[in-house]
Amino acid sequence: MHIDILTLFPEMFEGVLQNSIMKRAREQQAFSYDYINFRDYTTSKHNKVDDYPYGGGAGLVLSPQPIFDSIEAIQEKAEKQPRVVLLCPQGEPYNQQKAEELSEEDHLVFICGHYEGYDERIRQELVTDEISIGDYVLTGGELGAMVVIDSVVRLLPGVLGNEQSAPMDSFSNGLLEHPHYTRPADFRGMKVPDVLLSGNHAKIDEWRHKESLKRTFERRPDLLEKKELSDKEKTWLDEWEK
Repeated sequence: MHIDILTLFPEMFEGVLQNSIMKRAREQQAFSYDYINFRDYTTSKHNKVDDYPYGGGAGLVLSPQPIFDSIEAIQEKAEKQPRVVLLCPQGEPYNQQKAEELSEEDHLVFICGHYEGYDERIRQELVTDEISIGDYVLTGGELGAMVVIDSVVRLLPGVLGNEQSAPMDSFSNGLLEHPHYTRPADFRGMKVPDVLLSGNHAKIDEWRHKESLKRTFERRPDLLEKKELSDKEKTWLDEWEK
């Protein structure tokens, strides 16, 4: 996968992309990335990338010209047209399923805006996906892009090392992840559940599944509204509801 990041502040990404799993993924050539400072593409004699909104109002709006020219420069070099992601509060709510969908792409472009917003023609003509990471407003799209990039890259083959890690994550199967324990088995009187020490993998799997369902029931019952439940899962839910 190759990722192009359109941003006025490329230095913001270094802490994320140059450390931990992201760094290892790049070293393994699971993905590559480039920064495009779209200010480099402006034709404004004052080097501006924004202007006042037509009709008045507070703030400044990103101009279409620098964004169009930078995206077109990327498209001219690309073997096939990339998926262009706009980070904005108006986008579709981001989730694990969207991360899995994006992880199947060969080429992603992220547009990170600032100021009051984008000229609407950017959305209409260039963007394939608009994504929001939550119902709140940030000063720019960089933090949102970092969240999406991290969640996508970790799904690429070989990045996590253990191929079973990603499928067990919260939301991957529609449920929150089960509790985890490690040594010591007894810490200050707080003991690890006996089933995890039993060596019986069938019982361990059932315990983990039941705890995953219970945690979802307690913390995110909305997730269960769109999940098909087995008869055993329905029985467990009935017990907890009572």
